[in-house]
Amino acid sequence: MTVQPAFREPASALEALTIDHVRAAAGRIAGAIVRTPMMHSITLSQITGAEVWLKFENLQFTAAYKERGALNALLHLNDEQRARGVIAASAGNHSQGLSYHGTRLGVPVTIVMPRTTPTVKVIQTESVGGKVVLEGETFDEAYAHARKLERELGLTFVHPFDDPVVAAGQGTVALEMLEDVPDLDCLVTPIGGGGLISGMAVAARALRPEIGIVGVEARLFPSMYNAIKGTALPCGGDTLAEGIAVKEPGAFTSHVISRLVDDILLVDEEALENAVALLLQIEKTVVEGAGAAGLAAVLSNPERFAGKKIGLVLCGGNIDTRLLANVLLRDLARSGRLARLRVTLQDRPGALFKVMREFNEHNVNIIEIYHQRIFTSLPAKGLITDIECEARDREQIEGLVKALRNRGYSVSLVELD
Repeated sequence: MTVQPAFREPASALEALTIDHVRAAAGRIAGAIVRTPMMHSITLSQITGAEVWLKFENLQFTAAYKERGALNALLHLNDEQRARGVIAASAGNHSQGLSYHGTRLGVPVTIVMPRTTPTVKVIQTESVGGKVVLEGETFDEAYAHARKLERELGLTFVHPFDDPVVAAGQGTVALEMLEDVPDLDCLVTPIGGGGLISGMAVAARALRPEIGIVGVEARLFPSMYNAIKGTALPCGGDTLAEGIAVKEPGAFTSHVISRLVDDILLVDEEALENAVALLLQIEKTVVEGAGAAGLAAVLSNPERFAGKKIGLVLCGGNIDTRLLANVLLRDLARSGRLARLRVTLQDRPGALFKVMREFNEHNVNIIEIYHQRIFTSLPAKGLITDIECEARDREQIEGLVKALRNRGYSVSLVELD
């Protein structure tokens, strides 16, 4: 199997990927992937005003839906292709899914990653059996090298999204969702290259023609949005949703999406962070930025989804633990439960003690204190003190600030960027 050529007409793309292809993929991969749960979230439904159902694809062995398409592609190989092995360019979930199932099936798997790939991703891919080749500074350079090795070594290239066989495997997510909850009004699905939403749209339209299908991209990477809507929004930046940070969407998937998907919404970084935090706090599940994109879109567009029965795919859970910690702390700061107060004091004995008494009286917990005496525009006898603190809610912090100001202190809240 090799990646399919670009399709000139949307109709030919829909011939290459049908409900029969998705159903065949479901039978092919059954028993080798996790049949993940579809669960109703009472709390998220109350928050959003919609009836929210979650598909927990972050519970796959490699914590992402990508296993489905990768396995379907591997099971299409003939004996010669299996013996020679497969190759892909990926620094994300595709590399792990392909490596895991390739190793399980005895198919050698080579993954080309940019040299800039975080070490943890290299280790994760190697831990499930993939051979990692580091080449180039960008994904495009790694991709070019992978295609070069494909030709030189006679390997089979498995594209992460722009292939009907891969997309058919991803479409099995929608089969399961509609089997569990047949009367869904709308599917809200992340878009990177478009493989997941293409497969899901084909399956969902065949089973429930009237269903709404909405794609979601990070506002920093609106590549499919541009392709479908004819816009030229800038594409690039440091997004939390790195799993869908794709600059060039698939040619095949673009045709499917143009015919079957109702709309594409863009979500900003704050919405993605909020959705990741909510899923952990409410559903007790770890989801990466891309996996939280669907919920971010529903939270950002409540009027659009109000009263509807919504299916969301939590498509992956591979997020760096330090990054997750930052997201959670920033969410606490935005909600007012964590704060940094900047207080101007006179540099004399007891000055800080008097401020601490106000914190004690308002039952606000101090986490850290930072003094600044040197790099400040204040007089030599003045100092700036930043106090990081924890409170029950924003109102408690506001009460403390008011009390400090009433006692003559200059106090400001240090806001998140």
